[in-house]
Amino acid sequence: MTVRLDIVGGGMVGASLALALQGGARQNDWSIRLVEAQPPVEGGWQPSYDNRSTALSHGSRRLFERLGVWTELARRAEPIRQIHVSDRGHPGSARINAADEGVPALGYIVENAWLGEVLLGALDRQAIEWLAPARVSQARPRPGGYALDVQTPDGPQQLASDLLVIADGGRSGLLDQLGIRRKVNPYQQVAVIANITSADGHAGVAYERFTDSGPLALLPLSGQRSALVWSLPVDVAEAVAALPDADFLQRLQAAFGFRMGALTKVGERASYPLNLIEAEEQVRPHLVVLGNAAHSLHPIAGQGFNLSLRDAMALADRLQQAGREQRDPGSLAVLQGYLDGQFADQAATVAFSHYLTRLFSNRNPALVSGRNAGLLALDLLPPLKSLFARQGMGLRG
Repeated sequence: MTVRLDIVGGGMVGASLALALQGGARQNDWSIRLVEAQPPVEGGWQPSYDNRSTALSHGSRRLFERLGVWTELARRAEPIRQIHVSDRGHPGSARINAADEGVPALGYIVENAWLGEVLLGALDRQAIEWLAPARVSQARPRPGGYALDVQTPDGPQQLASDLLVIADGGRSGLLDQLGIRRKVNPYQQVAVIANITSADGHAGVAYERFTDSGPLALLPLSGQRSALVWSLPVDVAEAVAALPDADFLQRLQAAFGFRMGALTKVGERASYPLNLIEAEEQVRPHLVVLGNAAHSLHPIAGQGFNLSLRDAMALADRLQQAGREQRDPGSLAVLQGYLDGQFADQAATVAFSHYLTRLFSNRNPALVSGRNAGLLALDLLPPLKSLFARQGMGLRG
């Protein structure tokens, strides 16, 4: 009997899950639908100075190798050869090098538009049915699954789903509709993001700079650009983002320093509030919550998408196993098994991101002294540095 799997949200997490599942679609007699509000644009990617980007860990590279897309993705993924961590106005700093960790790169920065195009281009449209543009306006539990009301340009559709995966982002209206509550821990910060060019280039170095106003990251992009993620207090972020280019660069230079020489160009700026958001339920019978809908993290250590990708691959593995064992992939036992298997990874990654943010956004003099001593120790103790690096790279064991 055909099992109908619906993935709501065709972004990077939803598309990765679909790609991981498509090999078993025919073998397990699965009908997989990807429902996405934005129409797919294939073959339309163009490099842009203003493209948003994502940090991929070394562990995510391994997962994309499993999916068979890394070679194509790597064409425009900029490797991180070194991570430089510092605290503005204090001597503590640490450097983590890929060569010391025995990896070709600690991670990679890739533009979202390119990542999306590679993932969508790898989908087998004989195995994955695309519904885009389309929006699920309502999901109602029914015996053995969910009934979905879907709005499309051709009119409304009603779909029956045996397993519903909600991966439509941190503002998912479906979670509210289904009564799935979310814990929100506000950081009282706003992230200002933009692409930056500097006189000396980035040389493959990702900079994490902690300032009195919050963490600041400059991450290496192709074309000697750097991706800026600047965490600022809520009451100043909007004004800083709206500054004329020259004034913005001057203020950023004062916060960051001259490690890359003079900052010479800034692209279009965007901003969003920073919160730790966690869904209180990630699985129910015939339902999984995935990606930012499940957990949205501070971008300080670039952990959010990498954790979501590991979740997606673990879920795909669990569903494939259920298929081989001829078990219902939507059963609570199967889905709870997936979540139990991911619990330690999720807990460790959320804690790593959250407490790093709290530690380096705090102006308490005692904490400032303690974190600087910690940075010095990190730089001087290779085992501690390696442990920190492996967490950042998404590696276990």
